[in-house]
Amino acid sequence: MGRRLALGGGLTLLAGRSVAAFAHQAKHHAAHQHPVLHKPAVLRQAPPPKPVVMLDPGHGGKDPGAIGISGTYEKHIAEAAAAELRQQLLATGRYQVVLTRDTDRFIPLEGRVELAHRHKAGLFISMHADALHDPGVRGASVYTLSSGASDAQTAALARTENSADRFAGPAFHGVSPEVQQILASLVTEETRRGSAHMASSVVESFRPKIRLLTNPARHAAFVVLKSADIPSVLVEMGFMSNRLDEAALGKRAHRAEITLAMRSAVDSYFAGMATAAG
Repeated sequence: MGRRLALGGGLTLLAGRSVAAFAHQAKHHAAHQHPVLHKPAVLRQAPPPKPVVMLDPGHGGKDPGAIGISGTYEKHIAEAAAAELRQQLLATGRYQVVLTRDTDRFIPLEGRVELAHRHKAGLFISMHADALHDPGVRGASVYTLSSGASDAQTAALARTENSADRFAGPAFHGVSPEVQQILASLVTEETRRGSAHMASSVVESFRPKIRLLTNPARHAAFVVLKSADIPSVLVEMGFMSNRLDEAALGKRAHRAEITLAMRSAVDSYFAGMATAAG
């Protein structure tokens, strides 16, 4: 009768069994005690993250913005248009879209820039429908940041926009002319190029259907556009000081035309960025 050899782990082996049989049994036992760990699969073709588009409806809360001839508030037009554009962009499936505000509340200009950074926005679009002293001026336009204004009309518009923080109380203060002069130096050349590209895309998308100002791509020291690393534009959809613009902006169908054109501009912008990067 063969001898039994005691093995660790409670196994026994008859002395008459072959070494090969023992090795097989030991390997089987070890596999159950210590299963083989495999490296996690690597998704080599995972899609890149969707770019974040930050939409900024101008004014809000105690700051009504421009008030139209018939009493329409700019803040309500801006909020409605931004909500429509958000839906248009999300429908493409290509973007993440965030609003600086989706209710009637006041946000200081600096706070809007901070929100864009917090959400790591790849593009910032501020939406407005301001007023001018000349009620005969009508049409859309788009603005980028510069230390100096492209024209007197744009300089006046920037002063009006930058004074929005007069509603913010003692915790916030307007930007001095000296600070406005150095805003452009805070923006990198890459950001300037991106902003200019987006402005050009807006103009080209608007041109077939949306009435534009003469020389519609303009620039001035807008505080809300001063992010150093996020391409930013301010779109004036029209002027509340003009009766025809005010009436048009109050109609959902006209705002839909504007937002469809803006969606096309966003598509063109990111397509151009992808081509440049490739």
